[in-house]
Amino acid sequence: MTNITRRQFLTTAASVATAVAFADDKPAPTKKTKLGIDNFAVRGMEWKAPQLIDYAVSLKTDSLFISDLDAFESHDETYLRGLRSKAADQGLQLHVGTWSICPTSVRFKNKWGTAEEHLRLGIHIAKAVGSPVIRVILGGGDDRMTPGGIMARIKDTVPVLKACRGQAIDAGVKIAVENHGGDMQAWELVELIEAAGKDFVGANMDSGNATWTMEDPLTSLEQLGPYALTTSLRDSAVWESEKGATVQWTAMGDGTTDLKTYFQRFAELCPGVPVHIETISGFNREFPYLTDGFWKPWPNARAKDFARFVALAKRGKPRPPHVIPDGQDKKTREQEYQRAEVERSIKYCKEVLGLGQKN
Repeated sequence: MTNITRRQFLTTAASVATAVAFADDKPAPTKKTKLGIDNFAVRGMEWKAPQLIDYAVSLKTDSLFISDLDAFESHDETYLRGLRSKAADQGLQLHVGTWSICPTSVRFKNKWGTAEEHLRLGIHIAKAVGSPVIRVILGGGDDRMTPGGIMARIKDTVPVLKACRGQAIDAGVKIAVENHGGDMQAWELVELIEAAGKDFVGANMDSGNATWTMEDPLTSLEQLGPYALTTSLRDSAVWESEKGATVQWTAMGDGTTDLKTYFQRFAELCPGVPVHIETISGFNREFPYLTDGFWKPWPNARAKDFARFVALAKRGKPRPPHVIPDGQDKKTREQEYQRAEVERSIKYCKEVLGLGQKN
């Protein structure tokens, strides 16, 4: 992290807090941005692709992001094209995703073969169902502690992407790399995209994951927006706590993010990119940046970006995590909770933020 004095840091944080204060008087964007759901928002339902399509249609969304390959009961061309037709008949756009393609990531699994084989399979499925993108991830926050840190993992991911460039271009499918689970800050993901080739690689922009890398979602949007191909978005509550700051992901409208400003800027930076809601709500995670040793995995963190995160935290207030009472069926209650969170988020996005093309 850039060396600055405590006084300089506090002055910067205070200035940023003033600059990014809520702007509730700003008008909501017009109803031009497509609105959809990421199936991870209802992961507890364990639905397969046909059921997910039916659910998205019931919510009157424009798009559905099926973000893992396990949701597809078959990789047979006939089955996949059938899903494409089923969605198209309902005016529903499909986006497709899968998981780690970094061969040295702690998150990488060989379930689908090598990293390159995994990506090639994802491109094939995306093409067959009519998705213009295949979402992938590098890994997670633990990768920052591996030998060489996150920059080494980025270096290991780029050749996998380049090896599949021809197939992706021939298929008309772009590869969207997500800022995932605390792995990359926005500027680090931009470096990966530029190194691989922005003609076929872009970003899956996750606003909640931005807070897990100590970024204000608006900061992440400014940097990743020009590269965005698809999204997995949620609101976040951020507040100062004893050792630094605590984050709780929330339903849309329940957090600290200035969503009206966010989507005003989103419409400018990301024309044609759908908003997919991926609520993962109810638990708290502290980022103890005031403790010794915390910054070791963050050697290149940027003071100005961090100051904006601190300013965000100063606006927040502590809140308890979601708890299922003893004696209740946890699976059923969790399923109900997940559906309620995404459904009221879709309602909020339509009615308050003016997103979506369907009534």
